[in-house]
Amino acid sequence: MKNIIFFGDSLTAGHGLPAAASFPALLQLRLDEQQLPYKAYNYGVSGETSAGGRQRLPTVLARHPIEVFVLALGANDGIRGIAVRETTHNLQFIIDAVRRQYPAAPLVLAGLEFPFDLGPLGGHRLAHYAAEFKTLFRTLADKNSLPFIPFLLQGVLGHRELNLADGVHPNAAGQKILAENVWQVLGPLLQQPVSS
Repeated sequence: MKNIIFFGDSLTAGHGLPAAASFPALLQLRLDEQQLPYKAYNYGVSGETSAGGRQRLPTVLARHPIEVFVLALGANDGIRGIAVRETTHNLQFIIDAVRRQYPAAPLVLAGLEFPFDLGPLGGHRLAHYAAEFKTLFRTLADKNSLPFIPFLLQGVLGHRELNLADGVHPNAAGQKILAENVWQVLGPLLQQPVSS
């Protein structure tokens, strides 16, 4: 079996849901149905920022051989209004570290957009931050030639019926859509031979 690491925050962890309802678990079902020889590992930690992920990464890289790495961090940076350059720096650090240790492993980047209410940032600053935040993921994907999921929460964010009562975290139905969003990019990669 080849290992796929899903490295993210509460969106990956499936906050507020049984583990089996998270999108990595749902993708494992699809892998099994298609008899693809992959094991999905959910390394989503609720509340984690890109800085937290950077600190946690060495432990995860040491735990399993990695054939595919899906990076889905940044939402909590946005919620906290962390400077885009800092988020970019941390995500680039993670990309570089994975590539150093597992140079043959495809690395997929999940993009995010930022419609959340940042409160103290206010109107104009909020709009400017949201634009910069959205762009950072595409810029990183292009710079590093990464397969790119344009918006992890596409079709879920802003749809009350697909989220928990907090309006931010996908419910079980929402996680199914996240799984589909990820599969659109990840699926074709897994049909190709992956070096170990």
